[in-house]
Amino acid sequence: MTTAKTVIYHNPRCSKSRETLQLLRDAGVEPQIVEYLKDSPDAATLDALCRKLGIEPQALVRFKEDQAKSLKLTPKDVRPRAEWLRLLAQNPVLIERPIVVRGARARLGRPPEAVREIL
Repeated sequence: MTTAKTVIYHNPRCSKSRETLQLLRDAGVEPQIVEYLKDSPDAATLDALCRKLGIEPQALVRFKEDQAKSLKLTPKDVRPRAEWLRLLAQNPVLIERPIVVRGARARLGRPPEAVREIL
């Protein structure tokens, strides 16, 4: 078994995030927990996460959040990558969760079982 450091970008109020954290622990992994609403990742960190996930930043946006509606964000918006990253860094409530990073790989815990691919 690899000893790569595991990090979970976690929201304890989110059931999928709690389920993913429990899945990690059940697999014998005690991750570093980043409560991203309290310790928000900056744009550079979010860029690195998106690259590890293999997605564009807008794929991390929770468009149904009130904050997204107040910013008039929609899935069809065409914006530069840097602008999406800035929006996510400034509005961490918009970040889809949880995100699990292990070494050079990352998975979105939706569904929670998806993170097994990197364990």
